[in-house]
Amino acid sequence: MYFYKVALFGHRDLSEHQRVESELSDILTNLIRTKQYVEIYIGRNGEFDIFAASVVKRVQKRLGGENSELVLVLPYGVRDIEYYEKYYDSIVIPECVEGAHPKGAITKRNRWMVQECDLLVCFVERDFGGAYEALKYARSLNKRIINIATDEK
Repeated sequence: MYFYKVALFGHRDLSEHQRVESELSDILTNLIRTKQYVEIYIGRNGEFDIFAASVVKRVQKRLGGENSELVLVLPYGVRDIEYYEKYYDSIVIPECVEGAHPKGAITKRNRWMVQECDLLVCFVERDFGGAYEALKYARSLNKRIINIATDEK
C-alpha cells in the first residue's frame, strides 16, 4: 500500500480562519477520496497547527478515518503525552532531532517533514519564520506545494 504523505505548515498566528478551513477541507477531502492512504504530518507549535489539526479531524469524521492518519511530528518529547495520544492518530519524533537544542530541533523536524512529504500544504503569508523556511526548503527540493495564502499550486 502506498502512503501519500502531506505536510501542513503555517505561521504561529493565523489571520484567515474561514479561508484556511474551507480550502484545507477541500484539499484534504479530495486527497482522502482519491488516494489509497493519506498520512498527514503536522506540528503543534502555533495557532495554524492547532487549527489545521481540527480541520483534519472534522474531515476524517465526515469521510471516515479508514484511509487517513493525522500524525503529530514532535521535535522533542513532551509532558502529558497521553493527551496528544488521545487526539492524534499517531505521534512521531524523528531520529534526526535526537540531541538537538530545542530551537534547532524544530527546524530539523520541519526539514524532516518536508523531506518525507509528497505534498506540502501551507498558509505562508510572510517571508520569515519557520513556516516560510519550510516552504523555501520544499521549493528547493521541487516538492509539490499548495500555499493557501498566495494560491500557489
